[in-house]
Amino acid sequence: MKYALVFIAAVLMASCSPSKRYYTSEIDRKAAWTGEELKKIQFFISGDIVLWRDVSGSEASITKGKIRMVNGRKVEEIVIKKGTPGMYLFSPEKDHYAIGFDAADDNKYLVFGPARQVNGRYVLLAKEWGRNGGKVTYGDKVYQTGSESAYAFLLVDMDHRSKTKVTSETATGRKVQ
Repeated sequence: MKYALVFIAAVLMASCSPSKRYYTSEIDRKAAWTGEELKKIQFFISGDIVLWRDVSGSEASITKGKIRMVNGRKVEEIVIKKGTPGMYLFSPEKDHYAIGFDAADDNKYLVFGPARQVNGRYVLLAKEWGRNGGKVTYGDKVYQTGSESAYAFLLVDMDHRSKTKVTSETATGRKVQ
């Protein structure tokens, strides 16, 4: 009896949890959403993305990043944690999405696009990828990112997007007086 209750509770909790799925080229193609419709979809990131760049002594102001010392160098680091919500801003190219994760600055975004190697999932795109990582633009600066960021995929809550709100009303009728 105890195990049956635990099983039922687990099933109920699973049915209430959000259903995040990888955003893929197939979903994009089938839905054919416009830019305005895409702005209404809540995107999420599937894994941590860490951006860093060397900071010269002449750069006095660092915003929202943190400075740390690496081998005697000053490094600005920006971390976008797994599960961070993001918003579609625009499409720089066909099938490429600029997704903003910074609540205050629309110029700080990362670009994602479909990759055949991972069944069309939307992955982080870089200016260039090498064996140890890549270079991405975030805001008006170029940052380095590790190769693990190449496997940070876009996620969407498909249950939320597909729910339909139904409003029902019953007429009571009218009598002649």
